[in-house]
Amino acid sequence: MLKKLSLISAAVALALSASSALASVSAQDAAKLGTSLTPFGAEKAGNAAGTIPAWTGGITQAPAGYKSGQHHPDPFPEDKPLFTITKANLDQYKANLTPGQIALFNAYPNSFQMPVYQTRRSGSAPQWVYDNTVKNATTAKLLDGGNGFSDAYGGIPFPIPQNGVEALWNHITRYRGSYIVRRASEVAVQRNGDYSLVTSQQEARFKYYNPQGTYADLNNILFYYLSFTKSPARLAGGATLVHETLDQVKEPRQAWGYNAGQRRVRRAPNLAYDTPIAAADGLRTADDTDMFNGAPDRYDWKLVGKKEIYIPYNNYKVSSPEVKYKDLLQPGHLNPAFTRNELHRVWVVEGTLKSGARHIYSKRTLFLDEDSWQAAVVDQYDGRGELWRVSVAYLKNYYDLPTTWSALDVFHDLQARRYHVQNLDNEEPTTIDFTQATPDDGYFKPSALRRRGTR
Repeated sequence: MLKKLSLISAAVALALSASSALASVSAQDAAKLGTSLTPFGAEKAGNAAGTIPAWTGGITQAPAGYKSGQHHPDPFPEDKPLFTITKANLDQYKANLTPGQIALFNAYPNSFQMPVYQTRRSGSAPQWVYDNTVKNATTAKLLDGGNGFSDAYGGIPFPIPQNGVEALWNHITRYRGSYIVRRASEVAVQRNGDYSLVTSQQEARFKYYNPQGTYADLNNILFYYLSFTKSPARLAGGATLVHETLDQVKEPRQAWGYNAGQRRVRRAPNLAYDTPIAAADGLRTADDTDMFNGAPDRYDWKLVGKKEIYIPYNNYKVSSPEVKYKDLLQPGHLNPAFTRNELHRVWVVEGTLKSGARHIYSKRTLFLDEDSWQAAVVDQYDGRGELWRVSVAYLKNYYDLPTTWSALDVFHDLQARRYHVQNLDNEEPTTIDFTQATPDDGYFKPSALRRRGTR
């Protein structure tokens, strides 16, 4: 009898432990948001050394005369580098770099550099997103072992994360507007610096951030994404449509492709996990996109803690119309002269491939900016446990929303010595536009894909 009671007690304790792990934070902890913590859960205070300042609200308005759709003028044009990290002085700064960044110095010792500027905590978001984030803190719950969540909407779901998968969901669901339209290019840069542009128009409707919606309205859809290729001519007219589901184990991502030559719409059931992306020349997987996206179920996620890391921040030069692609895209990496790095606190989240699960990466480590939850750097390891690929997001504040997002995403293959760049728009007359009227769900039906792929 005692043995039976002991087993029952153990089972109850285990159940309570499990439910606690999936529960939201207490009202007392949530009260820190907006006081000692920012509304997104970052430490409001600066660091002890004074090299990271306090957060005071970030950029709250666009420069005078700016209109959405224009290239973003640098709000800090007078800032100059404090110092530059090179292979020669690398040891002095290693404690504040990721293994992937260090590997880039070792791979390109004569050319890779990181100019470091004054740290400006420019991250910001609309007040309604902050308000929703505070509400989410006490209501959001993980579902199905972390494959989804419930009772959170229109803000960061877990601003005070209790584990790695909560922090990961914060990145996946971070604020990027409600509806966006952009025209941009991507390139795979070869060892010798050669590249060919693939240009597309992209539209995304973030259903999770519909100001008039609720969690109940989602119907397991986070966002709709549509991309149609403009050039080169051999690819022009092709299109891709994605319905991004919240719980992708319960309901996998829905994707369709339109082939202009065949004039046919086909399902794309494999556009997930480690499926290689054609336009990336094999340098990017489906779930590399946006630094990480999609279902988290193939990895065990661990919240390692916080570190102070030099990460790309306030990168307005890399997307400036004054910078031509031929000057920006160099063999091995972007031209460092156009990049900006700052010391920021980041959350470190480590994903280890589950036993029996399949993926080309055995481990991936994400370094998430504490002020925005945007992944700034991701280190990815191969099946032997060796560092293989390094993804870098060159962050800036899109002050017309406002939000912190990447100006460019760069995916380095340390073994092939090639890299892929997304979201190049320097040589486009307009860039991302957040002001167009938001279409309804019907706009993103597969039946409309052929018409959109031909325009």
